[in-house]
Amino acid sequence: MNASLLLLVLAIAGNASASDAPIGRCASVPRWTLAGPSWNGWSPDSSNSRFQAAAAAALDADKTKRLKLKWAFGFPKASEAWAQPTVVGGRVLTGSADGTVYALDAKSGCVHWTFKADAGVRGAVNIGEIDAGGRKRPAAFFGDVRGTVYAVDAATGERLWHRRVEAHPFAKLTGSLRLHGGRLYVPVSSTEEAAAQDLAYECCTFRGSVVALDARDGTQVWKSHAITEAPGPVRKNEKGTQLRGPSGAAIWSAPTVDPKRGRLYVATGNSYSDPAAATSDAILALELESGRIVWHRQVTSSDVFNLSCAMDEGRHCTKPVGEDLDFGASPILVEGASRSVLLAGQKSGVVTALDPDAGGAVVWQRRVGKGGRIGGIQWGMAADGAKVYAAVSDAAWSAGEDGEQALDPSRGGGLFAVSVASGAVAWSAPPGPCGKRRSCSPAQSSAVSAVPGVVFSGSMDGHLRAYSAADGAVLWDFDAVRPFETVNGIAAKGGSFDAGGVAVAGGMVFAESGYFLWGGMPGNVLLAFSVDGR
Repeated sequence: MNASLLLLVLAIAGNASASDAPIGRCASVPRWTLAGPSWNGWSPDSSNSRFQAAAAAALDADKTKRLKLKWAFGFPKASEAWAQPTVVGGRVLTGSADGTVYALDAKSGCVHWTFKADAGVRGAVNIGEIDAGGRKRPAAFFGDVRGTVYAVDAATGERLWHRRVEAHPFAKLTGSLRLHGGRLYVPVSSTEEAAAQDLAYECCTFRGSVVALDARDGTQVWKSHAITEAPGPVRKNEKGTQLRGPSGAAIWSAPTVDPKRGRLYVATGNSYSDPAAATSDAILALELESGRIVWHRQVTSSDVFNLSCAMDEGRHCTKPVGEDLDFGASPILVEGASRSVLLAGQKSGVVTALDPDAGGAVVWQRRVGKGGRIGGIQWGMAADGAKVYAAVSDAAWSAGEDGEQALDPSRGGGLFAVSVASGAVAWSAPPGPCGKRRSCSPAQSSAVSAVPGVVFSGSMDGHLRAYSAADGAVLWDFDAVRPFETVNGIAAKGGSFDAGGVAVAGGMVFAESGYFLWGGMPGNVLLAFSVDGR
């Protein structure tokens, strides 16, 4: 750099002020509290209803029809945006694929702080106060896809502590943590199903688990495996590789807290290897205090599946091959005057109601989809007490014009309202059409969210829709498949809606768009909507 240019740079730097903050940074940082409307974590409540009450939502059917885009935020160097936003105290906190956690201003989208985790963060952030040095301190808790849990100061982003909760090399944290009573309840899943494609791999040794941590310092209080029996040698395959089991029963979703009964409910996935575990494809009830499994209810038995099963050889598979019918959605606890039920949505396409006071006895079951490996109910339902709302994936592949396998634009999707009391279908809404859109599927895999009179469901076709809770009519439809001008100056576009659903608080709606897994449309944007728009 020559002397004249250096002097010019120094002069510019010397004249910089607080108003010259980097693009997207908030110019000032007002005092922050936890007060105000919130959507804290996976659901506004510990029962995982994904239903926001009227006062906190400040949104009804009439206002929903008038929603407009207020701002958009772009995730740098990303091709997916699958996290669930959290809204607390006028801020939006969300993780990203590169591990950056952002604290944004809810009204403007400017950045208050960022924190860099070691790996991607896809679960919802949980916020609560902890006792730190004799004073209350707001903390934000989240996990990454390598199995590490973090606590940071929710006002500043300063790291307070972090802890790896599972040593298995394929362990990951997909589901959101749940903060309750000074403890963090952490669901643990894995990608060992994919490792089984290698016939030299000793399939399989992972067991899903829940880990309870002291929220103050991350100390482990207890750990409970979904499969109580440790995996052992079963047989050898023709390559001479030692195969092991039982394994699997990953916990993909946020735990559900039941303070009245002192229980924690979790949903498990399929078995990875034989022998099939009795706690796979099941709902488990654990003691909050100790983690002891009080009861379990398996809904699909003998469901042994890994990605080797999808290959011609299938040498890591038992026969017959399982259908891979995980429970990927959190159980929803609905307390009724005469009977309480746990509502569980499965990739089989079936909604099951269980009695938490009778060892998880089945109360009713209702099929709403065909189901399958990427079918049925994927990430989450919503319930308003009277009805449970289940969106259906039922995504499928077919040969495209070039002969390559691609998502079928004519198969999948739909939204169902089912009576909590009886299991009868109150109404159903058809999926939206894909038309000629490339990489389009009408599948509705994203978690459902609800407010009084309104149900929100995102689709892999790139549309976010709001439906009438009364009859399923579409009240509002936003097509996100386009470029967006972002508040942080990052080039961004929308794509498929999948995984996390919308968060609604204070008259605003927040959703992330972009999901290319299974052939969906990539994207890297967080969208904020309000009635007043920009």
